[in-house]
Amino acid sequence: MSEQRTTPRPARDRAFAVITLVLAAFLLPIAFAGRPGCARELACQWALRLRFPAEDLGGLADDAKAAFIAARTEALWGHGQLLGLTSGYRDHQTQQQLFDEEVRRSGSSASARTLVLPPSESSHVKGVALDVRPREGALWLEEHGARYDLYRTYDNEWWHFEHWPEHAPRPLPHPGVGAAQPVNA
Repeated sequence: MSEQRTTPRPARDRAFAVITLVLAAFLLPIAFAGRPGCARELACQWALRLRFPAEDLGGLADDAKAAFIAARTEALWGHGQLLGLTSGYRDHQTQQQLFDEEVRRSGSSASARTLVLPPSESSHVKGVALDVRPREGALWLEEHGARYDLYRTYDNEWWHFEHWPEHAPRPLPHPGVGAAQPVNA
C-alpha cells in the first residue's frame, strides 16, 4: 500500500482536482450567500456534482451520508483531493442481480462471494457501504476516514468503505469471509 501512496497522480487526475477546487472556490461566495454555515460543504458538493454527474447519494443512511459529505469536503478543501461515489445504496433487487451475474461469471456462489455478497449480507443494501473513486481519493479516505467512522473493510477492494460509527472493523481479505468484526472483538 505504501508504494501506491508515493506514486504520483496522473496528470489528468491532478488537472481534474485543480479544476474542481478552483470551481469550488468560485462557487464559495454563492454558497455563503445562501447558507453561510455550510458554504464550504455546499460549494464542494456543487463542484463535485459537476465532476461526478452520475453520482447518487440517495438511499444512504443519514449518518453514512453525512460522514461521507464531511470527509469529501475535508478531502477537497484541506488536501486538494477528489472523493467521488461510484456506488452507495443498492436495493435488494439490484444487489441480487450483481450477485447472480458474478455467480454466472465466476462459476460458483463461493467464488462470487469474494467480490459480491447476496442482498441479505450486503452493506450496500443497508445504505452504509460506499464504493469510492478515484483511487487517490480512496487512499486519502483510508488514511483519514476513521475521523468520519468510514473504514475500508476488504483487502481485495481498495474502493469499498463502510460507515461504522460504533467501532472500527477488522479488515477482511474479501467479502465472502464473513461479517467484519470490531477491532476490539
